[in-house]
Amino acid sequence: MSKNLRKNLQIAIDGPAGAGKSTVARMVAHELGMFYLDTGAMYRVISYKVLKNGILPEDELAVTRIAQETEITFDHRDRDVVLCDGEIVTSQIRSPEVNRTVSIVAAYAGVRERLVKIQRVEAAKGNVVMDGRDIGTFVLPEADIKIFLTASTEERAARRLQEIQATGINMTYQQVLDDIENRDSMDSQRQHSPLRPAEDAIIIDTTTLAVDEVAEKIVSLISSS
Repeated sequence: MSKNLRKNLQIAIDGPAGAGKSTVARMVAHELGMFYLDTGAMYRVISYKVLKNGILPEDELAVTRIAQETEITFDHRDRDVVLCDGEIVTSQIRSPEVNRTVSIVAAYAGVRERLVKIQRVEAAKGNVVMDGRDIGTFVLPEADIKIFLTASTEERAARRLQEIQATGINMTYQQVLDDIENRDSMDSQRQHSPLRPAEDAIIIDTTTLAVDEVAEKIVSLISSS
């Protein structure tokens, strides 16, 4: 199917925490033979390094400095592998501590400017599926296809709890639900590139859908566009 895609096709998939963005975006990219970039992982890397260096997430200047000097790369042999300054941090960036601080770190203009610049450079290299919270509204406003995934808060918390428990970390459903609600609030109310659907985005409620069903919907939309 990928050979039928037009050149430099850009697909933006946005949505709140736990909506299934990364999993769906990865499936869509694989199905279409496109490059996938997990922008959320990039912000998580900065949060991880901030915490590792004992920097307060509320210290905007220090956090911005970290973002400016950090090298973020993805292992091209396995797109799930994320590296921070050459160190594999794939599992570390999914910790509850990073979950609680990433929205604070991602709200800073200096951090977003640095990472958005990297994201746009990657997108210019060819056909790309990119997911995040401001891809269709800010990072790639001219994207060919814009999708906004959503789901009920309760369903998103249940999904995130399952992911966390799979890593061996113990958290209660209520703790995860509280984290999700806090992230939603910070992401939607931040000053720089707040979470919201692009005006021309297609909104898909994934509450009752399996990830493969969501991916199929998006692939069908792309194929018929």
